[in-house]
Amino acid sequence: MSEEIKAARSQKARMLAGELYIAEDPELQQAARRACLLAKQYETLYYADLDAARAVLEQLLGAVGEGVHIKPPLLVDYGSAITIGAGTFINYGLVALDVAAITIGRDVQIGPNVQLLTPTHPINSALRRAKWEAAQPIVVKDNVWLGGGAIVLPGVTIGENSVVGAGAVVTKDVPANVVVAGNPARVLRAVD
Repeated sequence: MSEEIKAARSQKARMLAGELYIAEDPELQQAARRACLLAKQYETLYYADLDAARAVLEQLLGAVGEGVHIKPPLLVDYGSAITIGAGTFINYGLVALDVAAITIGRDVQIGPNVQLLTPTHPINSALRRAKWEAAQPIVVKDNVWLGGGAIVLPGVTIGENSVVGAGAVVTKDVPANVVVAGNPARVLRAVD
C-alpha cells in the first residue's frame, strides 16, 4: 500500500488494521468516551436491574454470549472489539484494553483484577513522544481459567482448558491443557 493511501486512512482504520495510529484522534476519543459512559451505566444498573444491565453490556461489547456474567467495574478502551462466549464468568475489575480484538471463548472463568492488554508502543522514543501506538489481538479459548491479577500481553493466545495462575504475566502463547504461572508465565504441568 502506498504511503499516500496510508496517510489518507483514518486513525481508526489504521488502528483496526494493527498499524501505528494516534489514539488522541477525535473519532477515537469520542468512541472511548461512549465506552466509558456505557461501562458506568452497566455498573450502576448491575446492582439494580440485571436485565437492563445486560442490555447496556450488549451495546458496549461486540458480542456477548448467553449466560455471560460480568461483575463490575469493567474497564475497556472501546468495548466494540470484545467478544465473549456463552457461559463465561468475569469477576470484579476486568481491564480489557481492546485497541485490537479481544476474543474470550465459551465457559471461561476470569478472576478479579485481570488485565487483557492489546496496546503496544514503539521502542523508538520519537514515535512514542509523537503519541503513536499500535496493538495486537488477544485470544482466550474455551474453558480457560485466568486467576486473579493475571496479566495477558498483546498478541497472546491462551489454549483451551488451560489455567493461568494468579498474578501471572503471560508474555507468549499458552498451549491447550496446561497450567502456567509466574512472571513471565511458564508451563508448570499438563491438565488432565
